[in-house]
Amino acid sequence: MIEEATGRAKGGKARAAKMTAEQRKAEAAKMVAAREAKASLPKVIHKKLPLQLGEIQIPCAVIECPKTYKVTRVLTENGILTAIYGKAGMATGASKRSREKALNEGLAPMPLFLSPARLKPLIDENKIISALLDKIEYVDDGSVVAGYDAAILPAVCEIWLKARELGILQQQQLGRAQKAEILMRALAHIGIVALVDEATGYQDARAKDALSKILEAFVAKELQPWVKTFPLDYYKELCRLYGVPFPPPQNNKFPQFFGHLTNDAVYSRLAPELLPELKKSATRQAKKAKLHQFLTTDIGHPKLREHLASVVTVLKLSKDKEQFKQLMDIAHPKFNETMQFDF
Repeated sequence: MIEEATGRAKGGKARAAKMTAEQRKAEAAKMVAAREAKASLPKVIHKKLPLQLGEIQIPCAVIECPKTYKVTRVLTENGILTAIYGKAGMATGASKRSREKALNEGLAPMPLFLSPARLKPLIDENKIISALLDKIEYVDDGSVVAGYDAAILPAVCEIWLKARELGILQQQQLGRAQKAEILMRALAHIGIVALVDEATGYQDARAKDALSKILEAFVAKELQPWVKTFPLDYYKELCRLYGVPFPPPQNNKFPQFFGHLTNDAVYSRLAPELLPELKKSATRQAKKAKLHQFLTTDIGHPKLREHLASVVTVLKLSKDKEQFKQLMDIAHPKFNETMQFDF
């Protein structure tokens, strides 16, 4: 027994029945294009809690572009509007008319939370906010959401506060400036990027992503399973012992000497003559390849994971870098080297 279509499916079926073959073909092409466009949009990779600023909550997320792997912290458009206006639907008729006028004239519409005409001169002269006005569409749980780079929030607050300082706001707009002041106070001692990362739970993952995402985009598929071999705790503990900020502030890159530390703590202690042979393989095939990519899948790679787990334990037990070296020489002495004992 074939079940009859109901609801939207029934309506869609009736609509399709009234179409010509050409119309159905055009509609199908339109749907394919829409799916492809949606697939190209950034996706949410971290979302946990809304951004809490005093009594104000703003939905936030960390998104990633599937093509460039660019990571952006975003606040939803409705969330920012609610934070300034009290409710997302409270934007005035004048603000909405200003937005519609820009659309009719082919201009980029101003966000509703900045659309009052009295703010325009301040926006035009503010270089920071001008670079953040592009709306970002992204996919969250299958739905397309509109948002803005999270860095826009303090800039928006500054515009409203500057307008109040200059005395150019109408009486009913002063309450929005008051909301902006509350937000600015909440943001005064906390960086917006760090705040969003904490709310979304992205703070512990960002360093790991920085190490692997770009590499994944360029290495051959057969090498990709090895990209995330080194655990996050390995780099966390190295940073602790060697006084390096975690996550690293400069382009999310760790110091070059971490590579020498890895050669000493890992590859020179994993198997006899392993490090020289791995370097030869890397030089022959790709100078920038990771050494662990040249290990065998049946023995080499499982052994590496086992060794790394032990190294991380030693790192966590070490109070400083000198103790780490001593404990490594005891737990995993280098091959073909005589161990030094303190009698």
